[in-house]
Amino acid sequence: MKLVTDWFRRNFSDPQVVALMLALIVIFAVIVFMGDMLAPVLASVVIAYLLEGLVSWLQRFHLPRLISVIIVFTTSVVFVSAIVFVLLPQVSVQLSQLIQQVPNMLAKGQDSLMRLPAMYPDLITGEQITTIISTIKTEIGTLGQTILSLSLSSVVGLITLMVYFILVPLLVFFFLKDKNKIIGWFIQYMPEDRGIADKVWNELDEQISNYVRGKFWEILIVGSASFVAFSILGLNYAALLAVLVGLSVIIPYIGATVVTVPVMAVAWFQWGWSSDFIYLAITYFVIQVLDGNVLVPLLFSEVVNLHPVAIIVAILVFGGLWGFWGVFFAIPLGTLVKAVLTAWPKATKREQGEQVQEA
Repeated sequence: MKLVTDWFRRNFSDPQVVALMLALIVIFAVIVFMGDMLAPVLASVVIAYLLEGLVSWLQRFHLPRLISVIIVFTTSVVFVSAIVFVLLPQVSVQLSQLIQQVPNMLAKGQDSLMRLPAMYPDLITGEQITTIISTIKTEIGTLGQTILSLSLSSVVGLITLMVYFILVPLLVFFFLKDKNKIIGWFIQYMPEDRGIADKVWNELDEQISNYVRGKFWEILIVGSASFVAFSILGLNYAALLAVLVGLSVIIPYIGATVVTVPVMAVAWFQWGWSSDFIYLAITYFVIQVLDGNVLVPLLFSEVVNLHPVAIIVAILVFGGLWGFWGVFFAIPLGTLVKAVLTAWPKATKREQGEQVQEA
């Protein structure tokens, strides 16, 4: 018991550490227990935070904050509207076409699999092929039921989406316009002695801004390059697959591996083992290599590096807690944990140093 008591006294005796922990506990409690109710507000806070960098950049040219907010807000609304009304309909059409072609793809794949036992009798048997085909059909049936259940709940989802389209932009505008007032209101309820909390926030603020800005450009560049390459090579469903490839960069290591399956599958069902398939495969892997070895180091040079194991753990933990946003912000949240752990021992050492000096 004394060991536990000494540990608490050693790590929580500093008021700054207590202030930091209380702030983190309150934030996580609000997200976990009130996340569903406050989803529009939380989404608006995230979007406003992402747009704040552009507002600050425009203010460097001596533009009033209100004018900067209006310019950034209007541009972002136009950009999102272009995605919703131009890109999404095209992707939706291609997704419907792909779903309609699934039975033909399954039949072609089944014929190819049934030829394997004759070609490699020592490696695979007809019973194994039958089991594989049965498993694939079962998974396809489950996927179809899931899509049907989603379509049945589309009315509720549409109403929710309409609320978001009206409420979120309104909240984003006021968060940007009245940023200083809102932050000042929150600060008045926080302890005055919060040096460690401010230090952790400054480091995290820099990391998140660099990460999100770099991730946005990475999605845009990789997705656009994939669309151009797929279109030139004549790959079916180029827009749909390019969107998947672009979004796959959100999840490091895992995303690129997962999205390779549909890209290669569509190419194989379209061309078979032909030169076109080989050209597509080479082009796709060149894009992935350039992304990992050129684009990522260029865009994320200022972001604190985390070990791959830490990144994967952060994706699993925060993705399980908060879904898409948890996955998207897994690396910044992992950086938050790292910043807290880095600042914590310094507080303890400083306190011990002050005790030595007093002695």
